[in-house]
Amino acid sequence: MSIEIKAPTFPESVADGTIATWHKQPGEACSADDLIVDIETDKVVLEVVAPEDGVISEILKGEGGTVLSDEVIAHFTPGAAGAAAPAAAEAAASAGDADKVGPAARKLIEENGLDASAIPGSGKNGGITKEDVQNFMKNGAPAPAPAAAPAAPAPAAPSVNVVAGERVEKRVPMTRLRATIAKRLVEAQQSAAMLTTYNEVNMKPVMELRKQYKDLFEKTHNGTRLGFMSFFVKAATEALKKFPAVNASIDGNDMVYHGYQDIGVAVSTERGLMVPVLRDTDAMSLADVEGTIADFGKRGREGKLGMDDMQGGTFTITNGGVFGSLMSTPILNPPQTAILGMHKIQERPMAVNGQVEILPMMYLALSYDHRMIDGKEAVQFLVTIKDLLEDPARMLLEV
Repeated sequence: MSIEIKAPTFPESVADGTIATWHKQPGEACSADDLIVDIETDKVVLEVVAPEDGVISEILKGEGGTVLSDEVIAHFTPGAAGAAAPAAAEAAASAGDADKVGPAARKLIEENGLDASAIPGSGKNGGITKEDVQNFMKNGAPAPAPAAAPAAPAPAAPSVNVVAGERVEKRVPMTRLRATIAKRLVEAQQSAAMLTTYNEVNMKPVMELRKQYKDLFEKTHNGTRLGFMSFFVKAATEALKKFPAVNASIDGNDMVYHGYQDIGVAVSTERGLMVPVLRDTDAMSLADVEGTIADFGKRGREGKLGMDDMQGGTFTITNGGVFGSLMSTPILNPPQTAILGMHKIQERPMAVNGQVEILPMMYLALSYDHRMIDGKEAVQFLVTIKDLLEDPARMLLEV
C-alpha cells in the first residue's frame, strides 16, 4: 500500500514553495522521521520526514520544481527497503547510469555538456550529486569536443587547456529565499521615503557592567551568556515606548500604532539574512533576550527557524559590527517604519570635560520612513538609546 508524501500546509502569506534537495532517492531505505526532502519558501526551509519505515517508490516533483500547499510530491511504500528495491533495480537496468544522477545534477550536466561517466560521485552507491558536478567544473572539467572535431583533435587541445585552467565561471540560480530578500529590499527603497540619521555611543559603561557581572550572570542563568544585544534590545524597547511612531507601521493610507514591542533581530545564515522576532520585549529580562537570541542563531544555522518565528515584528535591529562594519545604512524591513543598525566597537580619542580620552565608541544608524516619522522624532529616538546605553541604570529605573 502506497502513502502519499505531501508538501506541508503553507501559511496564507506563502503562495508556494520550491523543492530544494531530495535527501532520499527511490528505493533507498528510510526510517521513521528520517529527513526526506527540503522545501524552500519565501521565508524558511521546511523539512518533510518519512512517516514510518519504508522506501520512496516514486518522486513526482524533482529538485527545482514548484509545489503548492499540501501538493503530493512523492509516493512512499511502508515496510522494508526490499519492497521497493526490485522496482528501483528494474528502472536502473533500463536507464543505465542516469539513475545515479540526481535531478539537479542532471540538469547541470546537460546545461554544460558534460560527460556524466567522467564525474566521480559521492552519493549513495556512487550517485552523482549537484555538488559533485559543481566540484568537477570548479576543478577544471575538460570542455566537450564538438561533433565535427574528431577529424582534427590536435588543434582543439590548446583551447581545452585554456578553458579548463583559468577564468572559470559558474552560473547559479537565485534561491527562492535570496530572490525574496532582494525583492523586498528593492521595494523598501522604492516605496518608502527612507532617511538615515547617525549618532555615536560610548560603550564603556555597558562593557564595564558586562565585565563585572558576566560570570555571575552566566552562572545564575544556566549558562546564558551576557552579550551586548540584550542591552540594545532593552534600550530600544524603552525608546519605542516614548516614541510610538517609530514602533508603528503603514498600511495603505492608515498609520497603525502598536501597543506592544516585537523586535526583530537580524540573523545571518548560509541561506541568507533572516529576521526572527522577540515577542513582547517589554516583559523580557536581559537573560530572556540573550537566551532567545542564542536559540535563534542556533536554529538559523541549522535551517530550523519556523515561519512563526519571523512573522510580524514592529521594529528591527541589525548588527553589522560582528563582521567588522564601522558604519552602514540599514534598509527598512517593510511594513516597519524604522530599523536600528549597530556597528563595530572602535577605540577613538574623544574630548571629555576638556580632556582627551580613548573610549570604545560605536556608530549607531537609524533608518526611518519619513512618511511616518519626522526628523525630530528620529533624532530624539536615537539620542534616547544613546543616553540609556551610556547610563544603563536608567533602563532598570525606567527614567
